[in-house]
Amino acid sequence: MTDYLVRIMTKNGSVRGLACVTTELVTEAVRRHATLPTATTALGRALTGGALMGALLKTDQRVALKFEGNGPLGKILVEAQSTGAVAGTVGNPEVELPLNNGRIDVAGALGRAGFLTVTKDLRLKQPYQGTVQLVSSEIGEDLAYYLTESEQIPSAVGLGVFVEEDGSVGAAGGFLIQTLPPQDDEVIHQLMERIGTLPTLSEHFRGGGTPEQLLDLLFQGIPYDVIEKRVVAFQCTCSREKGEQALLTQSREALEELAQRDGGITVTCAFCKEIWSYTPEEIASLSDVAAEPTAEEDSLPENIA
Repeated sequence: MTDYLVRIMTKNGSVRGLACVTTELVTEAVRRHATLPTATTALGRALTGGALMGALLKTDQRVALKFEGNGPLGKILVEAQSTGAVAGTVGNPEVELPLNNGRIDVAGALGRAGFLTVTKDLRLKQPYQGTVQLVSSEIGEDLAYYLTESEQIPSAVGLGVFVEEDGSVGAAGGFLIQTLPPQDDEVIHQLMERIGTLPTLSEHFRGGGTPEQLLDLLFQGIPYDVIEKRVVAFQCTCSREKGEQALLTQSREALEELAQRDGGITVTCAFCKEIWSYTPEEIASLSDVAAEPTAEEDSLPENIA
């Protein structure tokens, strides 16, 4: 089944809800980064959160999430487009920790002290950026805290990734709920109770549950309209041109030295592991313009390494 996301709005306009299945998206990320189960779960949750955050954007906008903790995972980077395209990476894909009370220890891997930085390219002169401390390092709660504190929109986020015994991704998905003014206290109370009694999200999707069924569980008895249904997928924004831009951050002298290497060099995208090759002649031509002003730099974190 192709991954997709569903967005709804309550009839009275007081709450919007989103739910998505991201099993294929996470599976592709795991294939590219060769993550072990703990890193798989952390990256999968962040990618799913990115898909949900991207669905809140307008056309041609994008958002970047950077989780930085003091644990062995290091950091998680995710970039999501308004189109449903999502990509991401982890600092250390080989992190594998013992289970914590029977659960994969994402918080221990990321580290319980650190920050979440959200950068939004809204196609304005300057990107919007907000940073909050990690509150649980479980990814979902940290995103909800950011939305509530930094953007002043009370939110709840649930994310789930099921890793099979062989390390493959059995299921992944999640939800995001936001209350909008004027708040409907009765609806909020009902939703909080429903969230507290939900089955495990990873089990919901592993058992064949859909985003629509998840929203039905959450909003049972609360009238709502389906606003949108969209495909989500692992898709990176890297290109040869962005690789050239990354090379142009080097000095003219450094580029001239690189141009002397037999066979040229390669540039690898940190998000998708795509490899771009440049001949000595191409590098030499870049060195000729290295001192010239370059185009306005990308407003989101670099994904070329």
